Amino acid sequence: MSRWNSAKRLVLYGLAAGGVGTASVYMISNRRKHIAQDNPNVSAERLNQPLPTREEQLASLENDQFDVLVIGGGATGAGVALDTTSRGLKTALVEKFDFSSGTSSRSTKLIHGGVRYLQKAVFNLDLEQYRMVKEALAERANLLKIAPHLSYPLPIMLPIYKWWLVPYYWAGIKCYDLVAGKQTLKSSYLLSKSQALELFPMLKKDQLVNALVYYDGQHNDARMNIAIALTAARLGASIANHVEVTEILKSEDENGKLVCSGAKMKDRITGKEFEVKAKCVINATGPYTDLIRTKDDKTIPKICQPSSGVHVVLPDYYSPERMGLLDPSTSDGRVIFFLPWQKATLAGTTDRKCEVTDNPSPSEEEIAFILREIQKYLGPDVEVRRGDVLSAWSGIRPLVLDPNAKDTQSIARNHIIEVSGTNLITIAGGKWTTYRSMAEETVDKAIAVCNLKPKNGCVTKGLLLDGAAGWTPTMFIKLVQDFGLENEVAQHLADTYGDKAFKVAKMCSLTGKRWPVVGKRLHEEFPYLEAEVRYACREYARTAVDVIARRTRLSFLNVHACEESLPRIVEIMGEELGWNAAKKKEEIEHATVFLRKEMGLQLGKGLRDIPVNLSKGDIDKYMKKFRELDGDNKGYITVNDIRKHLKMTNRDHWP
Repeated sequence: MSRWNSAKRLVLYGLAAGGVGTASVYMISNRRKHIAQDNPNVSAERLNQPLPTREEQLASLENDQFDVLVIGGGATGAGVALDTTSRGLKTALVEKFDFSSGTSSRSTKLIHGGVRYLQKAVFNLDLEQYRMVKEALAERANLLKIAPHLSYPLPIMLPIYKWWLVPYYWAGIKCYDLVAGKQTLKSSYLLSKSQALELFPMLKKDQLVNALVYYDGQHNDARMNIAIALTAARLGASIANHVEVTEILKSEDENGKLVCSGAKMKDRITGKEFEVKAKCVINATGPYTDLIRTKDDKTIPKICQPSSGVHVVLPDYYSPERMGLLDPSTSDGRVIFFLPWQKATLAGTTDRKCEVTDNPSPSEEEIAFILREIQKYLGPDVEVRRGDVLSAWSGIRPLVLDPNAKDTQSIARNHIIEVSGTNLITIAGGKWTTYRSMAEETVDKAIAVCNLKPKNGCVTKGLLLDGAAGWTPTMFIKLVQDFGLENEVAQHLADTYGDKAFKVAKMCSLTGKRWPVVGKRLHEEFPYLEAEVRYACREYARTAVDVIARRTRLSFLNVHACEESLPRIVEIMGEELGWNAAKKKEEIEHATVFLRKEMGLQLGKGLRDIPVNLSKGDIDKYMKKFRELDGDNKGYITVNDIRKHLKMTNRDHWP
């Protein structure tokens, strides 16, 4: 019987590895027919091109002449590269670290217009804020359309504890719907107290009057950023991560004017230095905006004011699976979101001025602030515990500096486009949701300033991103049926890679079990697979941090599980990239430092790593006390055991 079962597994796996069923192929190709058929720059064939290797991309950067060089691989930089290459311009993009390694992977994961910005627009009669909200709502609708596998509408609840605030908040949320117009995701609605508690049972009941529910979008921000970059690469852009710009090159144009004409680079993986030649250089480096600007002109004043925002991740039981929460007025006037994300609960954010650093870190004070604010909205039976924090991180927002502002809250996240005396184009500020329209405006400016000759206008509105063409909400079923993957794993692959999930599934190894047939997990608590690490290397992952932070979201979801998975991740990457023992050790050390400094592991361990020196007598004494508390001989003690013991001994405190 065991031989027969093994044979069945091999046949199943062989069929799966041989290729996706014809129905799936038809489904994917049929949808691609609708992608800009009249534009050869974004044809279905080009969008389905295999990715060049990183080595091939580097060779292109070194040897080819480009129309546009984009510095920065975050959402804005990747968006600019996609815009330029889809207009038929020869495009290069370089990123010092990894795609989405900075601000773009450390957001609140919302695709939104900005409820608080609309409030400011209405009360301050601020037309600029209103336009920004309207633009963001239009871009929200577009982003959900072009990457349906990575984004989705999310209902967010606004609990109301004073009756006179009901009409105030109702009018504000309805105004949000009104500004969105036809692009409203779903209409907002008012809930009674009982209805609100039914949908969000963890909510504080006392003095709750009503609740409002409105809709915004949510996404996997890092994967979205990578999808934008990969789409640009498939259309012909030469992109490379871990490549640092060391100097801006300049030369005289036909009129004798000194203009930017490229940059000197250093590949941080190999150490090789080279030059990239381009007619136009675009600075889209987020918090590093002024660093690149000063490479062009050391005398210019700063235009970017960085602001740090901290988020924490808690277990999924802190929030319903499909309902977020908005705290519109924290103790210091900021807004905090409390959202389900990737089967966990995400809470944040703080907002304080900071200095730019390669390794932003959360502080214990900021974590405590978020937890205190959360507790105010949860029932007394839900204790918000510091020990429940699974991960915490800080992201640096590249806000545009307003010299008249007293604090960062009054700085709107609108963007500016600056052209230097040497034609360096800088795009600064803005927000995740509006990356595409910012890129379009930036490229329009670059074409005018640098006299570029595109083959067509902007086509990124409605242009499906990598993996979207063949995705459907039920695609994961085909993965389960064709490959023998677990349901949870199949859904994760479909919702991360879209139609490219089949390529990941083909790389899965046999589990040796009856079920699942294939798909070895990196950690039993998460759906991430060993095959994803191998696939990540083909998507330009070159460090362990690239995998744990961006190609998967393990470090953002649970630093302890991530630390446990790290040795296996490094081992697989070593097989793919030819690492020796010393390199593997270096990668584990580097990733561990990343988890400690940037993902909150050090803070958590600081609370636990307390040296204890006990004598034999002490050990015997405490073992006796342990057995008294553990009356059921479970081998561990719960809070209820302690409560029961205190009640039996008529004590209200522990000695």
